Amino acid sequence: MQVAVRILGMFLRLLNLVLAPVFWLRARHKRPLPPAPQPLLLRSATSLAAAVRQGEIKSEELVFAYIDHIKAVNPFLNAIVEERYRAAVDDARAVDRKIEEAKKNGTFETLAAEKPLLGVPFTVKESCSLAGMSNAVGCLENAGRKATKDGEAVRLVKEAGAIPLLVSNTPELCLGWETTNLLRGTTNNPYCLNRTPGGSSGGEGALLACGASPVSVSSDIAGSIRLPAAFCGVYGHKPTPGIISIEGHVPTLSDEKYPLFLTVGPMTRKAEDLPLMMKIMAGENRQKLQLDRPVDMKDITVFYMTEATNSPALLPVDDSIRDTIISAVRYLETGCGCKVSEKKFKELENSVEISASVFFSMKDIPNMLQDPADPKRDKSLALELLKYLFGGASRSLQALGFALINRTKLFIPESRNAYYSQKAQKLKEEFQKVLCDTGVFLYPVFNGPAHRHNEVFLKASGVMYSMVFNILGMPATTVPLGFHNGLPIAIQVIAAPNQDRLCLAVAKQLEIGFGGWRPPNLHK
Repeated sequence: MQVAVRILGMFLRLLNLVLAPVFWLRARHKRPLPPAPQPLLLRSATSLAAAVRQGEIKSEELVFAYIDHIKAVNPFLNAIVEERYRAAVDDARAVDRKIEEAKKNGTFETLAAEKPLLGVPFTVKESCSLAGMSNAVGCLENAGRKATKDGEAVRLVKEAGAIPLLVSNTPELCLGWETTNLLRGTTNNPYCLNRTPGGSSGGEGALLACGASPVSVSSDIAGSIRLPAAFCGVYGHKPTPGIISIEGHVPTLSDEKYPLFLTVGPMTRKAEDLPLMMKIMAGENRQKLQLDRPVDMKDITVFYMTEATNSPALLPVDDSIRDTIISAVRYLETGCGCKVSEKKFKELENSVEISASVFFSMKDIPNMLQDPADPKRDKSLALELLKYLFGGASRSLQALGFALINRTKLFIPESRNAYYSQKAQKLKEEFQKVLCDTGVFLYPVFNGPAHRHNEVFLKASGVMYSMVFNILGMPATTVPLGFHNGLPIAIQVIAAPNQDRLCLAVAKQLEIGFGGWRPPNLHK
């Protein structure tokens, strides 16, 4: 335990208590929710792909339905960076022609097998790179920059027959847990527009939650898939690192630890789409995960914790999340025949120190204070904060907050890096030994549901629940399990490395038991 970290935590906890009325007053006005999707858009991508193949619906009709709905909801969300609607319609018409031709010449079965998402739309987090679309990733100095080619995961999803509709909003260079930047503005949570959808995949989370996208290509380096999925009531999977290529992702770092922490992965509205997306996005590495190997729930042992620590220095986990974890454990035990273990992983109480120390020991972490006009010079953080107050800053408050964390390293001395790196390795080994190939761990994604815009600065310690599993290199799936006061409640299901199939199987079972995703205006 680092005393300085805990003192900082206590200060932020006190500040959170003092400022809570201010945030409540600023966000007390109720804003209308986005319109509900039509029944067609409530279906899974797997179901929609089958409908296109069987001629139940034309790809062109499906693409138009999504475009119309996106146009209806985005004024509420501000989730889109750039769209390609006209090109997507052209792609859909080409798919419909290809299906007709394949049926005539007897090659339809081969076409269907090779392209499991044929004719189904999807959306892309801007940082994952969609050729010809914006690749500025929220930075003013990169305005107008386009991706010259698809990121590898995006390419594989397109190769499977899916049709990209747009790229979505992120914080600057994905360095933040709230989706906001000075180039594109702030993205809103569709269940309460005064709240954040999380970050950095907040644009994707908001679109999926509204039924404006069936599946998404996103990325996760510190909870960036799982946190938006939790805040927006959808599914998000952080794969075992190295399984899905991160080629084409922006930013990229030269540090050897970077590809161990960053993963590209799927976000979906339906649990059944996660295995399909994983098979597609993993390419030749899919065999390493044995995703088609059946999972018998009676062979699964469920471990769980409702909180990492009861330290007064850190914000407690909301009762709604604690209760939901207990409910999920009981359901898996009594309804599915899983075994339950009371074993706890005590070292998780040091998640803040482990995560911050190991993460910020990487070299080449983007310097948000670097002057684009003179890369050898850093701008003054104090001056940028002052300029922000008067609308003249070159970075958002979120980015400046990250710069402050990067500069201070949460007051963890460099001499302690090796110590916390060893703690991380021992914790990973303990998880691998305990979970093995039949265990899953149920845990919070964050310490509460979606918070109000800008409250992230006071609640940042909550990312300890997701970020640590990037450091440990373990697969984890966000699973929505209902609502509390109108906001989605979710947990994460974690497994040992390369045991992603266990996460996905449990997610599917919990969807059966708890109902899964329900869009705004249809979730009560």
